[in-house]
Amino acid sequence: MKELTAKEVERLLQEGKKINIIDVRETEEMAEGKIPGAVNIPLSILEFRLHELDQTKEYILVCRSGGRSGLAAELLASRGFRVINMRGGMQAWEGEVE
Repeated sequence: MKELTAKEVERLLQEGKKINIIDVRETEEMAEGKIPGAVNIPLSILEFRLHELDQTKEYILVCRSGGRSGLAAELLASRGFRVINMRGGMQAWEGEVE
């Protein structure tokens, strides 16, 4: 599975790259802040919201520490999506949050 570090994802944002980030943490965890532009689709309901995603896009998946986003990446990859797991999750994120 393809992975990027939090620093690599931060660099893509700083370079102005158009990236699609899905934060799979539960809604209450989002109060801690999220990566600017990230869309929250909790892992617990991801399978029910697949219709909202575009198979022509690549998605970077984020959670608290990288475990749940890894599971989400496996699920999406098995359904034909192009995905990248952000290793270390929000615990490794040092960039700005919203």
